[in-house]
Amino acid sequence: MSAPTPTLRSLAKTLGLSRTTVSDALRGSPRVDPNTAARVKIAAAAVGYLRNPLAGALMSELRRSRGGSFRGVLAAVDFDEPDRPASAAHFHHELVLGAETRGAALGFKVEKIIVGRGAVSVPRLDSILKARGIQGIVLLPSWGEPDLAALDWPHYAGLYADYIIERPALHSICSDHYRSLLAALQRTAALGYQRPGLYLQRHHDERLQYRWSAAFHTFQQHHPSTKSVPPLVVDKFSPETFSTWFRRHQPDVVFAHHTPAIDWMSACGARLPETHGFVSLNTHMKTRPCAGLDLQPRALGSRGVELLIGQLQRNERGIPDWPSTTTIPAQWVHGPTLRTLAATR
Repeated sequence: MSAPTPTLRSLAKTLGLSRTTVSDALRGSPRVDPNTAARVKIAAAAVGYLRNPLAGALMSELRRSRGGSFRGVLAAVDFDEPDRPASAAHFHHELVLGAETRGAALGFKVEKIIVGRGAVSVPRLDSILKARGIQGIVLLPSWGEPDLAALDWPHYAGLYADYIIERPALHSICSDHYRSLLAALQRTAALGYQRPGLYLQRHHDERLQYRWSAAFHTFQQHHPSTKSVPPLVVDKFSPETFSTWFRRHQPDVVFAHHTPAIDWMSACGARLPETHGFVSLNTHMKTRPCAGLDLQPRALGSRGVELLIGQLQRNERGIPDWPSTTTIPAQWVHGPTLRTLAATR
C-alpha cells in the first residue's frame, strides 16, 4: 500500500510545530525563525509535500468577503510596444474580455498589468505578483520577441496567448492560422475566384513562423485549377508597391490584414465584389466592412484561462519541460467584398 499523501497537518505533527508555523514557513513569512523555516522546508521536500498557494489566497479572500466563490487572481500581462500596429488594441481588448468572463465563471479575477518602456519593469512585475499573491499569468500577444525569463518562474504558472514564446518557453494558445487560411482559400475557390493573391507585412508572417505564406503556397501547389500568383510580402504597406503587384499579376481576390488595400484595388479598376474580392486575415483589424477571418480572441482568452487554471489546480508551476500549443480555428465572416454563391451561379 502506498504511503498517505503528506498534508500540512501531518507535516506539523511530525515536526512538533503548529500548522500556522509550518504554513508561514513554507510561504516564506518573515515571522518564522530562519532556522525553523529551513527545517520545515527540508522536511517538506523529504516527504514530497507540495504547498498549494491557491488555498491561502482562497481563505484570505473568503474571510474578506464572508463567503462566495472566489478562488484566486490571475494577471493578464500586456507589453508596451510603440511599434505595434494600433489595430491590435481591439484584438487584445477582446482577448482580455474573454479571459475575464471565463475567469469570473470559475471564481478567478483577472487583473491587467502593462510591462515595458514607460510601464512596469520585469523585476517590478515580479514584486507586484508576489505582493498580490498572483500565481497565474496570461501573457498577451507581443509584436516583438517578449522576454520575461527574469521572472521567478518556480512561483508561477504561465501561458502565452500567441503562437510561440521562447524566453521562457511556456505553453501557448493561438488561432490556427494555417488551417483557417486553407479553409478560406477553398471557400473563395468555390465562389469562382481563380487567382488568389496574398498581401502580407513581413513581420506579421515571420512572428507566426510563416504560417500564412505556408498555407497559401500549399493551396497553390495542391489546387492546380487556380492560377499561381506570387505573394506580395513587404516591410511596410505602400499603395505604389501594391498597385504595381496588382496590375502585373492580376489577382481576382486579395487576402490581407491591411483593408486600405481595398481602395488601392478600386484605383486599379477593380469593382468589388463584381469583378474582384477582398478577404481580411483578421477582421478585428479591419477599418471597414469586409469578408474575412474572425480569429476569435474572446474564445482564445476563455480557453487560455481554463488551461491556466488547470495548471494551478495541478500545482504545475515553472517552465514546462514540454511546452505545448493549443489552437482554435478562425470563424468565417462573409461580407460585401465577396460575391455570393448565388451570384456565382
